[in-house]
Amino acid sequence: FFFPLKLENKTKGTLQRQICQVVLDHFEKQYTEELGDAWARVRDVLTHPQCWQYAVLLNKFSGSLELESTLCLKGYHPLLQDTLPYLPGSLKCYISRAPGRFPAQKHQPGKLKAYYLLNAASLLPVLALEVKDGEEVLDVCAAPGGKAVAVLQCAYPGNFHCNEYDGLRSRWLKQTLESFIPAPLINSITVSNLDGRQIGDLNPELYDKILVDAPCSNDRSWLFSSDIHQAALRLLQRKELSSLQLQLLRSAVKALRPGGSLVYSTCTFSKAENSDVINLILNSCSNLLPVDISDMGKALSQEFTLLSGTQQHELLVLPEKGKAWGPMYVAKLKKIM
Repeated sequence: FFFPLKLENKTKGTLQRQICQVVLDHFEKQYTEELGDAWARVRDVLTHPQCWQYAVLLNKFSGSLELESTLCLKGYHPLLQDTLPYLPGSLKCYISRAPGRFPAQKHQPGKLKAYYLLNAASLLPVLALEVKDGEEVLDVCAAPGGKAVAVLQCAYPGNFHCNEYDGLRSRWLKQTLESFIPAPLINSITVSNLDGRQIGDLNPELYDKILVDAPCSNDRSWLFSSDIHQAALRLLQRKELSSLQLQLLRSAVKALRPGGSLVYSTCTFSKAENSDVINLILNSCSNLLPVDISDMGKALSQEFTLLSGTQQHELLVLPEKGKAWGPMYVAKLKKIM
C-alpha cells in the first residue's frame, strides 16, 4: 500500500489560522488518552499560533558577524549549552522566551542566507545523529532541508545524500541547500528523489549515519487544515502512516553499515507513529540495538519540556508556553552486524 506522501507534508508554507474542528476533536480523544494531563497544556499552545516561538539557526557559511549581537540586543540567547554530549562549536542557534518570529530572508540566487528559522526541537534529531567529518550520511526524507542545513553546520560528511521522494518538495530542498550552502560544498551533496523504501536495496550498507525524519501526522499544521474534506481524509488514512514509516525504517537499516547509527524522528505526538514503530523495528531486527539518548534530554531540559516515562533511547518534546517547541519525537538505534 502506498500512502501519498504529499498528504503528510511535514511543513506548510502559509499557516491557516482557522482551527479545523474535525482534527481537534480527533486529537482531543487520542491525546487525552496518550498524554494524560499534559494534553491540556499542549493544546493551549498548539491552538494559539500567536504564542509559537521560532529559533534562529546561524549559517556559518554566510559570515554575518553582526547577527549574533543583533539577536542578543533583541533578547535572544544561545539554545545549546556545553553540557550536551555532542555539540560542534560551529552549530549556533538562538532562541527567545517571547513568542514571535525573527524577520525571514528571501531566496536570492547566488547569495547565501545568514540564518534559518525553525522550531528549535528540529535540531534534536541532528544532535542525536552525532555526525562527524568524513562520514557517509543519508537523510531519507530531507525536504524542506532544515535538518540537512543543520548537519552541515556540524560537520563535513564524506558524502551527504539528501533524498526526497515528492517532486515539489525535492525542488524546495534544492532551493534550501542553494540558499545556505556554498557552491564548493553543495557540489559534494547528492540530491535524489528516490522512493525511500527502496534505498536500502539500492545502496546496501553504504552509510555510517542515517536520518529518517519520516512523513507523519504533522500535528501543528493538521490543526489548521483549510480543507475540511482533506482533513477528514488525512484522519481516515492516518493509521496507514505507521506502515509507511516502518517500511522506511527497514530500508534505512539495510542501507546502514554495521556499527552505524540511525535516528528516527517525527513531528507528531502519536504513539502509533512513534514508540510503536520503533518497538516494531527493534522486535523484528535482531541486528539493531537501542541507543541511550537520555543524557541529551537532561542537558536540554531547561529549554525543552519532555514527556516523562519514555524509554532511554527516545525523547518526545511537548510544547508549552514559553517553551513552545515541538512536537518532536526522536529515537536512536545502532546496527551491530
